[in-house]
Amino acid sequence: MPLVIRKTLMHVEETLIEGNKKAKTPLILIAAVAVIKNPWVNLLKENVFIDDLKPGILDVAPELGEILTAMIVKEAGSGDKVEAYGKSAVVGLKGEIEHASGIIHTLRFGNFYREAVGAKSYLSFCNTRGGANAPIMIPLMDKNDVGRRSHYLTIHLSVPDAPADDEIVVALGASIGGRPHHRIGDRYQDLKDLGHDVDNPASV
Repeated sequence: MPLVIRKTLMHVEETLIEGNKKAKTPLILIAAVAVIKNPWVNLLKENVFIDDLKPGILDVAPELGEILTAMIVKEAGSGDKVEAYGKSAVVGLKGEIEHASGIIHTLRFGNFYREAVGAKSYLSFCNTRGGANAPIMIPLMDKNDVGRRSHYLTIHLSVPDAPADDEIVVALGASIGGRPHHRIGDRYQDLKDLGHDVDNPASV
């Protein structure tokens, strides 16, 4: 089934004051969202289980990844300006979590974004199921440094009329900047303090 997009939307927020203190550099969070038809749900055919999801993934994920990436880059001004990134999908109530996962957990979806922003880190993610206006949580992480805690962020939004039972809401997220007043250190300092190795943080 080819990609069917009911609508797209952009979410942009800018934090100027945090903790009663003006941010030295405002934090900008961007989300590009698409409401799509679930390629594996047909409301006219109840209780249908599809074993092979790959044809639907190939039909939908590459084109959708390219569209959402272009939306993010346009809003940010360039891929280089994106510092942290992530992805999320919320499947409607007639779908499976596996359907949400199938769209976003494939290199055919995510590689457009990685290449556009010059990233090395994996895309942090969230995949859930819900009805219209369900929370959409997009966890973010520094695009090149997974231990940089200043860029552990979450974009939180919703779409009032989506997902319908036979839809999936798919989103990419980005930050320009990190948390204002970041002061909890980073993962590497913790490892040093604990005497643990970066490659074996739990010392097991």
